[in-house]
Amino acid sequence: MNHDRVHAREPSHHVDRWSVGVVESVGERDGHCVVTVRPVGEAESEGEADGDDGPIELVITFAVRDLFVSRLPTAEGESPVGERVWYRKRGG
Repeated sequence: MNHDRVHAREPSHHVDRWSVGVVESVGERDGHCVVTVRPVGEAESEGEADGDDGPIELVITFAVRDLFVSRLPTAEGESPVGERVWYRKRGG
C-alpha cells in the first residue's frame, strides 16, 4: 500500500510540494491510520476563510502517526485534533 505523508513541523525540503492543514480526526481503517485534515489556504492563514477545500483523508502507518503526534505541541495523551500539520498525498 502507498502511504501519504504528514509532518508536525514545516518541512525544510521541497516546501512547495507540501500543503498545510488542520487535523479534524484520527482513526483506523483496514489496519492503517487515517488522518482527516482540512486544508488551510493562504487566505485562511491570514484570517479569511475561503471554504473551497473539503477535508482530505491521509492514510499513514501507525509508526508515522506516533511520530508526528509526538512532535505536536500537545500534552501527552491529548488529541491532535485542531493542530496544524503539513501533508502530502502519495504521488503529490
